[in-house]
Amino acid sequence: MSYYKEIDGKKYDRELLELAEKLTKGQGDGRLSKSDADRLLEAVKDGNSYTDVEKDTVKYIRDNFSWTDAADEYFRTEIRKWAATK
Repeated sequence: MSYYKEIDGKKYDRELLELAEKLTKGQGDGRLSKSDADRLLEAVKDGNSYTDVEKDTVKYIRDNFSWTDAADEYFRTEIRKWAATK
């Protein structure tokens, strides 16, 4: 299986997409919560760099998955702070 998942001709980080899908299935209302956002953030940070593919994947997840307001605000703030150090 490839590291990437292609959607509409664009490459995305398969692991991040699968994590977002897993976190929105099962119990709950199908939205990403603050604790889900924290898990996504940790997955992005795992390589200690912020690649263009990861940036595109984060944008895709933010645009195509439902978030609670608290999770959206938290994730935006934390990813921005962390990305500024990369």
